[in-house]
Amino acid sequence: MALSMPHTNAMPTADLSPTLIDPSAALARMEAVRARIQQACVLAQRPADAVQLLAVSKTFPADSVLAMAAAGQHAFGENYIQEGVDKIVALADLRRSTPLVWHCIGPIQSNKTRLVAAHFDWVQSVDRLKIAERLSAQRPADLPPLQVCVQVNIDDGANKSGVSMTEATDLAMAIQSLPQLQLRGLMCIPDPVDTHAEQVAVFKRARALFDAWRAAGLPVDTLSMGMSGDLEAAVEAGATMVRVGTALFGAR
Repeated sequence: MALSMPHTNAMPTADLSPTLIDPSAALARMEAVRARIQQACVLAQRPADAVQLLAVSKTFPADSVLAMAAAGQHAFGENYIQEGVDKIVALADLRRSTPLVWHCIGPIQSNKTRLVAAHFDWVQSVDRLKIAERLSAQRPADLPPLQVCVQVNIDDGANKSGVSMTEATDLAMAIQSLPQLQLRGLMCIPDPVDTHAEQVAVFKRARALFDAWRAAGLPVDTLSMGMSGDLEAAVEAGATMVRVGTALFGAR
């Protein structure tokens, strides 16, 4: 029976009723995306298992997540916090038998940090120390540390979330010292550019910052960048995780 969950976050009207994905379509799409990732790894001369896939399930109902889980996908990303929490709660029984991992990848307001801290496994969108401190303070003691990526505004987009390149390292170091958080790396969402070469060049800026953190002794292992339209460029530049929504779930 289909799961019914309220959508309490404000979203564009077109996003409210996405098409459900049946299991056969989910498997076909999953195989196609994994083939793209594998081919990109071959071209970049990287191991086939060097890049993890995060399925971005925002605006799609829990039944679509179930279909993707049946196809072998276990890591899911949500942009809208309340919607994500609704799915996490609705799929709690499945999570007891299947290792679902939930990533918060959208902007976080101060009044939503408690929900994030209590329900998600990862947060990839931390861009302010205040948010990091609240997440650490509000993480339940019986849960493992929240896995955190710093969101970096890698190309200085004027209307985007993310800490600036110049302030990112200080934020990463501060997060490392917080007791209920575990720093894992950085995430970026660059503005679209025209060519594959331009995509690679932008992603390489993120890779350079990631490498600098590792050289400085920060224990980072996750470089989250690349989506449906540019995952090949991200893999070429060194991504360890790509966040794919449209190619898996369809247009929103």
